[in-house]
Amino acid sequence: MSEIEFNNYQEETAKILLEINAIKLSPNKPFVWASGWKSPIYCDNRIILSTPKIRNIIKKFLAQAIAENFEKPDAIAGVATGAIGIGMLVADYLDLPFIYVRPEAKKHGRKNQIEGEIEKGKKVMVIEDLISTGKSSIGAIKALRSHGLSVIGMVAIFTYEFGISEENINNENLKLKTLSNYSTLLKIAQKTKYISESECEILEKWNQSPSSWS
Repeated sequence: MSEIEFNNYQEETAKILLEINAIKLSPNKPFVWASGWKSPIYCDNRIILSTPKIRNIIKKFLAQAIAENFEKPDAIAGVATGAIGIGMLVADYLDLPFIYVRPEAKKHGRKNQIEGEIEKGKKVMVIEDLISTGKSSIGAIKALRSHGLSVIGMVAIFTYEFGISEENINNENLKLKTLSNYSTLLKIAQKTKYISESECEILEKWNQSPSSWS
């Protein structure tokens, strides 16, 4: 893979996710999500971590997105579990402290929800691997704010662009930037002949109403 320009990372990220099978499109044989939704797409961005060249590209894209769109944070916070690995790589690249946020506090030991040491009042940038409904991300944001931290924004690798996620994130007055998104993915998938025009139409319809699609 050739060196990638930062100013085109939306399309390049979509290409990468398809090439390494982090995203799979199967409109005729849909997947079933943990929520019970039937879906013609499945995304597992943890696959990025398996290839050094790919994870280095993605960490640089995330760091660039932070630098271009936000003030400098005091620390990076990864959302467990999918964004722990890539969040730690970004923190290392930027030479910043790293913490991560569990979905809920542990039931044993120190009973932490936020793992790692950080002082109250610090400015934190949240890293997320995937935005679907946005609920898990919002849970992490609320936990960080409850801990006395200032959340300056969130960057994510990919978003499905659901209306509900935009609504949830806007309700939290949170600025979000993503490396790529569903509409860009479909454009690249068609351009590279990964899907046909009719399959693209199926994928577009699913995105409009994923909870009732079948």
